[in-house]
Amino acid sequence: MVGILSQITRTPMGGALFRLTRALFRLTRTLRLAAGVLAAGVLAAGLRAPFLLAVTPAHAGIIAQTFAPNPSEEGARVDHSAWDKLLKSYVKPDPSGLNRIDYKAFKANGHGALKDYIAMLEGVDVTRLGRSEQFAYWVNLYNAKTIDIVLEHYPVPSIKKINLGGSLFSVVTGGPWDAKVVKVNGIKLSLNDIEHKILRPLFGDPRAHYVVHCASVGCPNLARDAFNGSELDRQLEHAAKAYINNPRGVTIAGGKVTVSSIYNWYGEDFGGSEKAILKHLLRYADAELAAKLRSINSIDNYEYDWSLNDADAAN
Repeated sequence: MVGILSQITRTPMGGALFRLTRALFRLTRTLRLAAGVLAAGVLAAGLRAPFLLAVTPAHAGIIAQTFAPNPSEEGARVDHSAWDKLLKSYVKPDPSGLNRIDYKAFKANGHGALKDYIAMLEGVDVTRLGRSEQFAYWVNLYNAKTIDIVLEHYPVPSIKKINLGGSLFSVVTGGPWDAKVVKVNGIKLSLNDIEHKILRPLFGDPRAHYVVHCASVGCPNLARDAFNGSELDRQLEHAAKAYINNPRGVTIAGGKVTVSSIYNWYGEDFGGSEKAILKHLLRYADAELAAKLRSINSIDNYEYDWSLNDADAAN
């Protein structure tokens, strides 16, 4: 074989092919190294980096065009009662204010019903829904699919241990967010598509961060009620207050403030500066927390716990 290759490379065409192959190999190796360095930097900074390579510009444009929010509240509604029943059965609040999930029981007794609900959502023409109903639809779909993915891999210590591929970064950072896992109106979507290409940019409501759930202790709670258009604003307000007034959202000790890494990762959604973030926190803070926040001028630290919010782990 070596002799044959040697003869081939001595011909003009063979030599050119050999040089091209070697150049492509070197380019591939360089790109892999660059991706590794960049991903390592992302991890060192404590970022999830869920949206950096999630979608191509062309795909993002199709998503924005297809799923542009309805300017009106008029439209069809979706029955989320099956999801509501599952949430009430398997989401277990603990004394600390954290909603844990009984994944073990959910996998044994409710996983089939969850898959049926997700299949129903995939059959909905979301463009026919009113604006608030659309928002509720995307949040419920995101959360239901997240739980479905965890159940498929349970037991698992963290959702970041579930790697479904989908981008270069997912290989290093882990997590299922970049893989295309649902299909809506004929378009395959990842969890990142739903959060970072639909909910955040198209609806422009920072409270979305308090209702999309990543199955982790550090994440805002998975609500025990399905979201719906008629109660959406109340549900969003409740979720924001619950998270901000819990130590997972904000902790102040010795005059220093530690907040969730959500405010670091997505600071632009909360005003783009520490001052704006603190103002946002003050808006939802209860009296005790608000009194402390008024004397705070900067954020000292950002933290996030990626441990699975498993009810079994608390027993």
